[in-house]
Amino acid sequence: MKKAKGTIKCAAEDFIVEEIAQNGTVLELGKVFFPEELGMQESEEGKFTTFVMQKRNWNTAQALKTIARRFSRGIKSTSFAGTKDRTAVSTQLCSIFGVSPEELSSAKIKDITINGAWRSDKKVEMGSLYGNRFTVIVRDASDTELIKNAADSLHGLFPNYFGEQRFGSRGNNVLIGIDILKGDLESATMRFLTDTINERREDSIAARKRLSEELDFAAALEYFPSHLKYERLVIEHLSMMPTDYAGAMRRLPRSITLMLIHSVDAYIFNQELDERIRSGKTTQEAGDIACKADAYGFPDIRTVKKTELSDQGYIFPVASIVGYEQKTNDLEEEIMRKLGITKDMFKVKSMPELNCRGSYRVLFAPFIGFVFEHGAAGSAKLGFSLPSGSYATVLLDQLMDRGMHQE
Repeated sequence: MKKAKGTIKCAAEDFIVEEIAQNGTVLELGKVFFPEELGMQESEEGKFTTFVMQKRNWNTAQALKTIARRFSRGIKSTSFAGTKDRTAVSTQLCSIFGVSPEELSSAKIKDITINGAWRSDKKVEMGSLYGNRFTVIVRDASDTELIKNAADSLHGLFPNYFGEQRFGSRGNNVLIGIDILKGDLESATMRFLTDTINERREDSIAARKRLSEELDFAAALEYFPSHLKYERLVIEHLSMMPTDYAGAMRRLPRSITLMLIHSVDAYIFNQELDERIRSGKTTQEAGDIACKADAYGFPDIRTVKKTELSDQGYIFPVASIVGYEQKTNDLEEEIMRKLGITKDMFKVKSMPELNCRGSYRVLFAPFIGFVFEHGAAGSAKLGFSLPSGSYATVLLDQLMDRGMHQE
């Protein structure tokens, strides 16, 4: 099918992401929320503050790090339900330890707003969201009607690939993750610091190449660009302890080092999905692992089972996210063999905090409430909701041949 060409994320306001709380409430932009609206309880004695963060042109980790620093806290004092795009206006549920709701609400940080805050006995856990509602403006489209036609042809389902965000802006997360799984932290660290493939900025390329040649970490602190904040954290540690690669990687937020491991199982999943599409197995069949839909129409992973012909309602075929406790099929084993890893390696001996037990993910995800509106010449407005963990950019790749402003 012919696809329209088009561009997204020309501005943050062109990509709106509103988190859907676990009780189905959409965290609408500009609205102040109270705990009971989200099916939560306030605790007067709670040491955590749960809050709804609205942000513009911030990635989640940097926004929370900035908030934490405002109150002399570390990034580990914060948590969130799910990551959100940087080039976007977005809302999301977060928490912070040891800061009162009143203090948090009074903080003034450019392009960050607190849309409600209350005390809680526990932090917000990763994954404690239902999904996300998206409003996307497509610009410079060659034929906007083709976008609508593509959406109609999908019949509400699209291949649930892990998106490019999982693999990093340089596309090397998988290689770094494999190094960590194999226990080669020196290689993982140096890839993180010195790989130049897909690096766009000349000053970054020059700095990475120089460090690769000189291996002088103390000197690198003088010339590594300030925008490479995470790299500088790692280099700072190595300038004091040059062979402590585990300690250096631990200077990164755990969410980032976990992403490196998760990029490996994401790669395995994407390869399996590719094979499924090539072989024409796009619907659930007897013997497949599958799950039912919940009341909202999203996959209910809690219902996952190996299905039989007599089973009813198991409409979403499922594949494993590899982990050391997860059962794997022949195809997943073959993909891992080619990568030189085994599922036992996901119990990460060199950094146990990165251990991954494994889980499940649907191969084809639903998009709910699709809305299409023609805009001014060459533009269109799209609206849809996706379950937690599914990527809007992956759906948009099915709808159009998109251009994308790099973050």
